[in-house]
Amino acid sequence: MKSEETNIELSIVMPCLNEAETIETCIKKAFHWLKTNGVSGEVVIGDNGSTDGSQKMAEALGARVIAIPRKGYGSALMGAIEASKGKYVIMGDSDDSYDFSNLTLFVEALRKGNDLVMGNRFLGGIEKGAMPFIHRYLGNPVLSFIGRLFFHCPAGDFHCGLRGFRQDIVSLLDLKTTGMEFASEMVVKATIFKLKITEVPTTLAKDGRTRPPHLRTWRDGWRHLRFLLIYSPRWLFVIPGLILILAGMILGLMIIQGPVGLFNQVYFDTNTLLYAGAFVIVGFQAVSFGIFTRAYAVQAGFLPAKDSLTKLFEFITLEAGLLIGLGFFLAGLGGTFYSLHIWDLSNFGQLDYPRILRIVIPSVVALIIGLQTMLSSFFLSVLGVNKK
Repeated sequence: MKSEETNIELSIVMPCLNEAETIETCIKKAFHWLKTNGVSGEVVIGDNGSTDGSQKMAEALGARVIAIPRKGYGSALMGAIEASKGKYVIMGDSDDSYDFSNLTLFVEALRKGNDLVMGNRFLGGIEKGAMPFIHRYLGNPVLSFIGRLFFHCPAGDFHCGLRGFRQDIVSLLDLKTTGMEFASEMVVKATIFKLKITEVPTTLAKDGRTRPPHLRTWRDGWRHLRFLLIYSPRWLFVIPGLILILAGMILGLMIIQGPVGLFNQVYFDTNTLLYAGAFVIVGFQAVSFGIFTRAYAVQAGFLPAKDSLTKLFEFITLEAGLLIGLGFFLAGLGGTFYSLHIWDLSNFGQLDYPRILRIVIPSVVALIIGLQTMLSSFFLSVLGVNKK
């Protein structure tokens, strides 16, 4: 790093796409805070192709403008962050909703050794009309709860756009997303990589622009949720799969001996047994997808390896999987031959279908699970070839 760059402690980064109405106010506040608090810093604007003169306004005030040709909120931020020269980075929107004149708590937390410092608007205060009702009482609370549930992240305001972090963690996190879900990716990966995360109160003011914001409630909310699910194979695949398996087994064991009546009015018989078998098969597939996804994500570097899963994969080798699958397959084959024997006793004529289906359905399920286990074992072995 050049000698003149080593003196920069803080880079204040803002994304920009036609923000002429507010960009000057944000930059002035940021420079004023730097000067007032004696912090050596810079303001970096990631411009995403503004056509309203935002770039010239920013440059005239002393900010560095980085042209980012690839569209998207995440792209604009990532380009500016990578160009930053400071030891620390504080990022925030350039719509004058975040208070760049009060960054002291963020810098103090960073100086204490925290890797990521999240702002919490619910602790600091939200100006009336600054956040739409559906965002304040549904979107943010629900997505923040899901983020904490899936990843055990300590942040109470998962999607606060004002946050600070060490500039060098960007290369470690290897952030990929280009849209609004960039904010979620940063928090999720910081949590997964066990970085030190804390939060400080901050405020949210009304958007200073007269035009509508770039944020689209349902589209961007879904993109955030989709990202959280994709980065948590356990909640996307494994837990729903285990629930299906458990439900299918309970239903199957209840009905396998005979019809089950509910209040002497509703009876569950072989039709329900068929659905129970389907639950087990689909649940097994979901759990398998979860294991495949986790193994691939670790191989590709998207997720870090877990000691518990590493030990599990060492125990469940290709040979072990083949033996387990063969056991299920032989059990299903045995049930199939037994059902054929019963058919033979009736001279291959009409059967008592409720009775025979109690043998056939579990046998077919065992055959399918056995074959899937063997095929899944081979697929996992293929995924592990590169590692080996």
